[in-house]
Amino acid sequence: MFKLLNNSGQARRGVLKTAHGTIQTPFFMTIGTVGAIKGLIPSEVGDLGGQVILSNTYHLHLRPGEDTVQKAGGLHEFMNWKGPILTDSGGFQVFSLSGIRKLSEKGVEFQSHLNGEKIFLTPEKAIEIQMKLGSDIMMVLDECPAADQPRDYVEQSLKLTTRWAERCKTAMKMAGRDAKSCVSTNADSALFAIVQGGMHPDLRKESAKQLIEIGFDGYAIGGLSVGEPNETMYKILDEVAPVLPQDKPRYLMGVGTPQDILEAVERGVDMFDCVLPTRNARHGYLYTSQGVVRIRRAEFKEDFSPLDPECVCYTCKNFTKAYLRHLHVANETLGIRLKTLHNVAFYLNMMKQIREAIEAGRFAEFKAEFLAKIN
Repeated sequence: MFKLLNNSGQARRGVLKTAHGTIQTPFFMTIGTVGAIKGLIPSEVGDLGGQVILSNTYHLHLRPGEDTVQKAGGLHEFMNWKGPILTDSGGFQVFSLSGIRKLSEKGVEFQSHLNGEKIFLTPEKAIEIQMKLGSDIMMVLDECPAADQPRDYVEQSLKLTTRWAERCKTAMKMAGRDAKSCVSTNADSALFAIVQGGMHPDLRKESAKQLIEIGFDGYAIGGLSVGEPNETMYKILDEVAPVLPQDKPRYLMGVGTPQDILEAVERGVDMFDCVLPTRNARHGYLYTSQGVVRIRRAEFKEDFSPLDPECVCYTCKNFTKAYLRHLHVANETLGIRLKTLHNVAFYLNMMKQIREAIEAGRFAEFKAEFLAKIN
């Protein structure tokens, strides 16, 4: 499933095979939470070099519902995306919707943010939903404790996450053995576990050890980029990445900025996702090879140069900063599309450059050069 091809220091270059294609690592997943990338057509993401889209179990369960998606032939057919799809289990909602949920050994009770309806999500249900969606990579249900939670709480949360992970693996095996319960539209789905443990390096390593003993297709590092200082996140990665199996992909969930991605790649991480490229685009915060451009600023009103002279995306080849500023100030839908197209292109091209630098054995030099230009 995963093959390591090259190293440059601890940075890794590999390939990850799925039922819907082989993914070149390291890679960044564009967010399509409800089966849609805000502002873009799925094929546009592919044309930009996007390999994987991430969607969310919780949101798709609320609407349109996994049964509807399954009847459509699975999420790939439903949203017309031919490449791999990773689905998050909904575990992050345990964290982000903490004010309207109840946690127990059996699972987590949510109050829908749409209509207040109560929803009970168990590890088994999370797997069932993801199998109906037909994900290529499924995530276990976990609990993501807040960065400031006391150690005793984090210890109990870690144990719960391990027990839930084991139940997810059992549920997936049972579905595969029993034709009546095998609801998957993709029988070759992979299952990734999620390392938790808060901001405590020893608990992180203990979580990784427990999950490795159970055995999964890949290992994610969750519960970071939740308000802690960047230095704390890097310290956790320094401790956790080396204990994860060399022959399995490593996924840092919900991260992040270009600098965070470069720091994580340097520590041996292979997979990333984040809302920043698309969300920041809508707010006029645009990534370029010369640093961030805040397109609303008056200085761009009569700036008729491309947004990024080093970018070859449709936006940069055809429009000026002045026009993009005009669309942003006028709140035009076209502006959202053009800004999003560029930010996604920037991230995906950065990942391509990272892969090339690792192959050439010069990742450290590339990282220094890249950060010097954008900061």
